[in-house]
Amino acid sequence: MGRAEEKLAKGDFIKMKKPHPCGENKWEIIRLGMDVKLKCQGCGRLVTLPRKKFTKNMTELCSEGENN
Repeated sequence: MGRAEEKLAKGDFIKMKKPHPCGENKWEIIRLGMDVKLKCQGCGRLVTLPRKKFTKNMTELCSEGENN
């Protein structure tokens, strides 16, 4: 687990390597666990990724949610 991943929490906004088909690259973390549930900030679509794939494709933490 990398440094950026240790700081992640529900409500944080992150950027991924590839944009969503709607063109948006910013995602909100809805749930963290073995799988990570993300919400696209462009179209609102919910996507669930395995933790390993999420860790590989996440590039940066944009902003922390209100819970932190």
